[in-house]
Amino acid sequence: MSESEQPRPGAPARGGRRPPAPPGLSPEARDYLEKNRDFPDPPPWPPLEDRAAWRELVDTTDRDLRPLFEALYPGERLEHRELEPGGVPTYELRPRGLQPTPDEPLVLQLHGGALLMGGGELARLGAGAQAVRRAGPTWAPDYRMPPDHPFPAALDDVLAVYRAALEEHAPGRVVVTGTSAGGNLAAALVLRARDEGLPLPAGLVLHTPQLDLTESGDSFTVLDGVDLMRPVPPVVRLYADGRDPAEPYLSPLLGDVTGFPPTLLLAGTRDLFLSTTVRMHRKLLAAGVPAELHVFEAMPHGGFGGTTPEDEDLLATVAAFERRCVGVTG
Repeated sequence: MSESEQPRPGAPARGGRRPPAPPGLSPEARDYLEKNRDFPDPPPWPPLEDRAAWRELVDTTDRDLRPLFEALYPGERLEHRELEPGGVPTYELRPRGLQPTPDEPLVLQLHGGALLMGGGELARLGAGAQAVRRAGPTWAPDYRMPPDHPFPAALDDVLAVYRAALEEHAPGRVVVTGTSAGGNLAAALVLRARDEGLPLPAGLVLHTPQLDLTESGDSFTVLDGVDLMRPVPPVVRLYADGRDPAEPYLSPLLGDVTGFPPTLLLAGTRDLFLSTTVRMHRKLLAAGVPAELHVFEAMPHGGFGGTTPEDEDLLATVAAFERRCVGVTG
């Protein structure tokens, strides 16, 4: 085991720590937790310098995830096409039968995947469950990622897409949302857009966001081995490419959030990124930013698999917030 894979000082050993499902959850959520209670830890990360091994890991993981994403994609209720706003390959998703209008709202949805995975078709498939609930199109950029494109490639890409969005939509009609690694990029996008003098979106959604690449929060120790997600210091080094992970564009939690738009933050009590989410919420409030925090009972990173009443509640919460931000009623 490499130094990067050693447990941090004081951290309990991984494996065998996942408690039984608590009462009060839906049967579906309880079943999800019980099925994953003895889920084995993944193998060690490849050596940092072995880019071929990293590419193989990404390809294998994306291939394994695709059936799960396909099962959740409401294909019969969505239309999609491929665009290149700002020169970045992007999927546009639109509820079937929803006709374009000059002032329709737009959601820029940034996919998760530990800043490493979830690109290509998975970016489209992963956006479907939320896109189908919206009153306008969703843009899901297929942003560049390591091992071939480390920081700042992904942030450059999502900023280029955001600039292109502003050419077609008023900022008050745009919401930026991101899950996990996408939450990192969503918050970093707002930081950089503000720093470059761009108008900010009407709202920001951070779902179990990976906002602190230094992984310094309490839940990185307390929930290590409880959540299926694990700390990812090797991926952080691959993504940061020699930069200090504490830089705000890498760890938006450590940046100045003054002037951020209204923000919705979501996590669960078994989510490795719970501390990160809670700390960001407190930081936004201290800066005078309207911010909502929703923490779901026993929910691990990313939810309960996408098919439980709790997952439905989370999606409905996001949809309602997005609609309020852009002034959509009904």
